[in-house]
Amino acid sequence: MKTTTKNLTVSAMFLAIGLVLPFITGQIPQIGKMLCPMHLPIMLCGFFCGWQYGAVVGFICPLFRSVLFGMPVLYPSAIGMAFELMTYGIICGIMAAKLGKNSIWKIYLSLIIAMLCGRVVWGLAQVVLLGIKGDAFTFSAFITGGFVNALPGIILQLLLIPVLVRLFAEKFEAKSNAADPSAP
Repeated sequence: MKTTTKNLTVSAMFLAIGLVLPFITGQIPQIGKMLCPMHLPIMLCGFFCGWQYGAVVGFICPLFRSVLFGMPVLYPSAIGMAFELMTYGIICGIMAAKLGKNSIWKIYLSLIIAMLCGRVVWGLAQVVLLGIKGDAFTFSAFITGGFVNALPGIILQLLLIPVLVRLFAEKFEAKSNAADPSAP
């Protein structure tokens, strides 16, 4: 299978997961906001498909979800999230390409850097979006929204993503090696 076709297919799967996963936690909005369910498939998309695919899927996922299902609210939430999730996809993809996925510590380093960068971009997006409306986005709101309220989601990401990346990276490598008769 060509790499482009595989990446498009896997990216579409991550987009679908990103659209559906919030329904699991969406019945109780406070829990859904805390667990950040859309973040998981976007980060995984960056790790497995590369930064370009992670960027596109990350940007369109919250916008599609807002248009299709009304949540998150388009302005300013979905627009701010679009830039945040795009950043997660980009950074996870770049870091995975630079550091690899062969070590749990490299995956954690990539993930933590992506999480910090994404939250900073989200904060900057909120400053701009709320500034257009004439509202202020304070540093206190940034810390509360990006870290304190998201702590359960951050913990979930730190627990699940490295395990999933290692598990699926090993599966993908094993399949690639089995399909390639010249592989050792």
